[in-house]
Amino acid sequence: MLVIDDDPGRAEGLADIVKSAGFHVDVVTDVTNSHFSLAGSSDLDVILCEMDLNGVSWGAARRTLREMDIQVPAIMLSDHAEAAQIMTALRLGASDFFVRPVEDANALVKSIESCVRQRQLRRELEESRKRLEAANTELRGTVKVLEQDQQAGRQVQLSMLPATPLLLGDYSFSHTVIPSLFLSGDFTDYFTIGDSHVVFFMADVSGHGSSSAFATVLLKNLFARKRSDFTRKKDDTVMSPVAMLYRANQELLRLDVGKFATMVVGLLDMERNTLRYSIAGHLPQPVLVSPEGARYLTGSGSAVGLMEEVEYTEHEVSLPDSFTIALFSDGILEILPCTDLIEKEAHLLAAFDHEAETPEAMVDRLGLDHVEVAPDDIAALFISKRS
Repeated sequence: MLVIDDDPGRAEGLADIVKSAGFHVDVVTDVTNSHFSLAGSSDLDVILCEMDLNGVSWGAARRTLREMDIQVPAIMLSDHAEAAQIMTALRLGASDFFVRPVEDANALVKSIESCVRQRQLRRELEESRKRLEAANTELRGTVKVLEQDQQAGRQVQLSMLPATPLLLGDYSFSHTVIPSLFLSGDFTDYFTIGDSHVVFFMADVSGHGSSSAFATVLLKNLFARKRSDFTRKKDDTVMSPVAMLYRANQELLRLDVGKFATMVVGLLDMERNTLRYSIAGHLPQPVLVSPEGARYLTGSGSAVGLMEEVEYTEHEVSLPDSFTIALFSDGILEILPCTDLIEKEAHLLAAFDHEAETPEAMVDRLGLDHVEVAPDDIAALFISKRS
């Protein structure tokens, strides 16, 4: 406690009351020549201050006190129980007011204890604020590092995507990937096998961010390995969409990070102009656009990475002389202006329900080139042939 009173006798009397309650007390009798801190860092818990100090005008001091960083609660005392005195004390920010002589010492002690609790609470709040500021500073640094890592990862992921467009005679392959975060859980790839075949796939990995992106790296690596095995070992697994889905299912299960993916895997025979494909739980299904209109390529099967026992079916279709096959991840459904899945799928099909056109026009019609922030990752793959 700090007792402020220019009357030494009164000051000592008040100090004795406070000491008897177990508080440590300092006494100041010369206010003008004393120095003590009232800021948040002060060691003081409570100030007991005399209102009737010689040469001190509390009314004039009010503005100065407001501008000071006063964090120590004060109890004011006076010989007079006048309303003007009490109002001045309250306007100064006093926590309590007592009239001398203090007849109820217990009431004064309880008021002091209340001020001490208030002071301790302010200290705890200040410590919490400092810890929070330190944690926020550390968090901002961590977030910055994570953003840099994410940006680097995004560049790596972009570098894994195939060239777009890829032109092979009358056939054209192109893609668009719009991530909702730095890293995307959607991925697509296509590459030649021999002189007349192209393998392609669309994958939509569950979730977002780094772990989902790692799963796309695994799938990219799987198809690259099997392509290499076809060349070096005459292993034709990569030529079978169903076989590749079984392999993808096994590898995601072994990864053991709780990730699964819906997929479409296809094999385009450019010599026969046919398509063999298999679907693993993927929506929306591939859209085939031709002069006869637009239709979904049907197929079903479990997503890869969910369970050991799965079954996939292979389909084969003869393609028109002029066509476009459009594959999308389910993020496309989030930006369509419809309420339920059936309406969304109908709206998507209607957008292509006329003679095949360029992939660029399809992207424009769906507004993909204007999407800045997507609620979910969006990937699109277009395979076209012009006779």
